[in-house]
Amino acid sequence: MAKYLLAFQTMAAWNAWYETLGPAVVDGGAPVGPAMTIAPDGSTTEGGGANPVSGYTLITADSLADALAKSKGCPIRRAEGASRSARPSR
Repeated sequence: MAKYLLAFQTMAAWNAWYETLGPAVVDGGAPVGPAMTIAPDGSTTEGGGANPVSGYTLITADSLADALAKSKGCPIRRAEGASRSARPSR
């Protein structure tokens, strides 16, 4: 079977946005694989729900509003229409 290269042009956009974060990046993060949703009763469902997390990056910011402002240039946010920001509790 032949092999084919799938090139993703958004990587240039991702890298350009990522560089604007500068020293705010604490952990460059990673994409995540398959997800499971765990219900309060302990039952599980595959797929991570209606809008599963596909990856993360940990940054420093002065506030949640500042973190959201830093996320605005993310090409994945523009392509998929949503991102999440939250402050870890510890």
